[in-house]
Amino acid sequence: MFTKLAKIQAEYERLSQQMADPAIATDHKKLGQLARQQAETQPIVDTYRRYLAVQKEIEEAKLLAGEPEMATLVAEEVTQLQAEAEQLTAALKTLLLPKDPHDKKNVIVEIRAGTGGDEAGLFAADLFRMYSRYADGRGWKVKILNANETGIGGFKEIIFEVKGKGAYSRLKYESGVHRVQRVPQTETQGRIHTSTATVAVLPEMDDIEIEIKPQDIRVDIFRSSGPGGQSVNTTDSAVRITHLSSGIVISMQDEKSQLQNKIKAMSVLRAKLFALAEEKRRREVGDKRRSMVGSGERSEKIRTYNFPQNRVTDHRIGLTLHKLDAILDGDLDGMIDVLAMEEQASTLQAL
Repeated sequence: MFTKLAKIQAEYERLSQQMADPAIATDHKKLGQLARQQAETQPIVDTYRRYLAVQKEIEEAKLLAGEPEMATLVAEEVTQLQAEAEQLTAALKTLLLPKDPHDKKNVIVEIRAGTGGDEAGLFAADLFRMYSRYADGRGWKVKILNANETGIGGFKEIIFEVKGKGAYSRLKYESGVHRVQRVPQTETQGRIHTSTATVAVLPEMDDIEIEIKPQDIRVDIFRSSGPGGQSVNTTDSAVRITHLSSGIVISMQDEKSQLQNKIKAMSVLRAKLFALAEEKRRREVGDKRRSMVGSGERSEKIRTYNFPQNRVTDHRIGLTLHKLDAILDGDLDGMIDVLAMEEQASTLQAL
């Protein structure tokens, strides 16, 4: 580990020298590229430098241990420094964990109403609002790609993109089955109903990462329609793309332009094909690094939102928070932070 840290520090210093070169200092594009490379390793280098400084302080303190009048003070100082060195070693192990290559990507989120009829559709709308509020709080942009409304304020399905730094690194923990327990507005006897919605969070892939050839798909054009089937567009602008080998079907109709709907549909298709390939890869390698937070499969029940008790429980980590209103209003960081830490701990144990 320390050999790797020394190499990272050497590379960091080499980048600093390059950035100080007058020829590069005037090349803003190159300078920005080097600065981004350096910024990625700066937390590691800063922690490693502090670790080296602590080790040096420990060695210097031990040289004074032979003096009787200093022995007690030195022993206390060494104990404190050794404790800090252990903390820094643990931090360095975490910083060196393999990074998910997709963590910095934008995401495509798909929410589908599950069991529970109209109530499931309303819950799907609640989840969309929750993620929209969370994104707003982080300065991310949300754009609806396609929505199939129920007509009473809910969604049978809604697909939207979230653009922002680190969107996938935070939202990837949300994939799975979400369950709600509450009294529906239509329930006259006050009985609690249980409904579900499924969430799929997919990293946005470009056409270089996931290549789709024209012969791999069938494109159908049709007229857009709204809730209840009424026409919302007088032109044939809606697009349906079928991926022939996988059977995946993507429909888009929110844009007035046929081209824009096709671009959106292709973006969602690439994301779904990537997810399909990842699922196949996990099965083939036996999911050696499967962590406590799960694989994000749609069949996995991950969270329950209980309205009568103002409670949200994440079943993967056994975490219960009694602040349902705040969470549905976008206050997700407390839960996501714990999920991220559990994944780190699981990965460290596996390594």
